[in-house]
Amino acid sequence: MNRVRQGLSGVGFAALSAIASAEAPVEPPKPAFDAELARSVGADERGMRPYVLVILKTGPKQMPKGPERDAMFAGHFANINRLAKEGKLAVAGPLDGVDGWRGLFVLATDDLEEARALVATDPVVINGEMVAEYHKHYASAALMLVNGAHAKIAKKSF
Repeated sequence: MNRVRQGLSGVGFAALSAIASAEAPVEPPKPAFDAELARSVGADERGMRPYVLVILKTGPKQMPKGPERDAMFAGHFANINRLAKEGKLAVAGPLDGVDGWRGLFVLATDDLEEARALVATDPVVINGEMVAEYHKHYASAALMLVNGAHAKIAKKSF
């Protein structure tokens, strides 16, 4: 490089240096791996884990508006909160209702029978308001952190 430097003016050398540094690959910084956190959320070596995705669809028995329906949905939300506190439910929420798709659960299990047993405790399923469809799902183990983060950002609960 010294011979190159000697043959170039100061401007030429600066230009050559800029080109050389622009061509050098720049690796993004790697996030700090937290083994304890990975273990606590059930992460594999890729930071992923198996779940069961449950799609809740409109069921055969629509309950009319009124106190019984209100109580059923209060029980539905209580069940969601219970499953989340037990670490069985990673994510839940409503869908737009298109094609009868009403809501979803992401359950922290890879066992379809366990998922069915968990969903069978929900009043909207018990009463036939909704039916469940089950799918094995592989996603970020960080989903297990959603409930803790949600508790810190929600002013009201269901």
